[in-house]
Amino acid sequence: MASSALASGPGGRQELATRGGSAVSLRAGHRTPFVIAHRGASRYAPENTLAAIDAAHRRGLVWVENDVQRTRDGQLVVMHDTTLNRTTDAARVFPHRAPWRVGDFTAAEIARLDAGSWFGGRFAGERVPTLAAYLRRLDRNRQGLLLELKAPERYPGIEAQTLRELRAQGWLDGAHLSRRLVIQSFSVRCVRRVHSLAPQVRTGILGHPPLSALRSYARFADEINPRMSQVDSRWAHAVHRLRGPHGRRLEIYAWDVAADAGVQTVRTRPVEGVID
Repeated sequence: MASSALASGPGGRQELATRGGSAVSLRAGHRTPFVIAHRGASRYAPENTLAAIDAAHRRGLVWVENDVQRTRDGQLVVMHDTTLNRTTDAARVFPHRAPWRVGDFTAAEIARLDAGSWFGGRFAGERVPTLAAYLRRLDRNRQGLLLELKAPERYPGIEAQTLRELRAQGWLDGAHLSRRLVIQSFSVRCVRRVHSLAPQVRTGILGHPPLSALRSYARFADEINPRMSQVDSRWAHAVHRLRGPHGRRLEIYAWDVAADAGVQTVRTRPVEGVID
């Protein structure tokens, strides 16, 4: 998912809606958009790291979004790009292993990489977290997770494996399922698979499906999450007319918010919130 920025409010502080960690909707009468921290607070700390989770927590953000992939030896790690070189020092540590695909490295090799220095010197030594470590930090902070399965076609069986890890870490109990977990992907097949394996888990489809597809997607998805620029009132109304597999109206959480978009601008869009 592309990076984005929601303009700050007076005094440089973001105006954010955080409502007790619940997966509640942005309904009429709420004055600020519900914001899910994109890859953690990725404007304040290196994306998809434990430091980014903590930066979101310090800013009152009760939900974060991340990206999950699998290493060569079958471990789940949190990384956005399917290659390591943009946000780690993989090219320096392993100079002869271009293009540095996540799935070509073992978990131990990835654990050696510096995932923070590219962002700023004070984050030197920050590591690529395993999904297990990421979940434990979220639990410590009492934050919710919008978990993206990244490029699942590269990692056969990652849906079931991710669900096993979530279960092992206590994330498939009633409290997490009702208030603190959504799994999403650009792959419709992947989202359908997650719903088939664990119908109690809320799911989201990333992208802007055509109107003709929405009714079928509502059978296994609770959210449709497009770029903000793709949201118009006709399409959003069609989404909101449908109910998802858990009986609630489908919701929209938009991403790739324009860098100069203020809270008032976002507030006028027909969305429940933003991934920013």
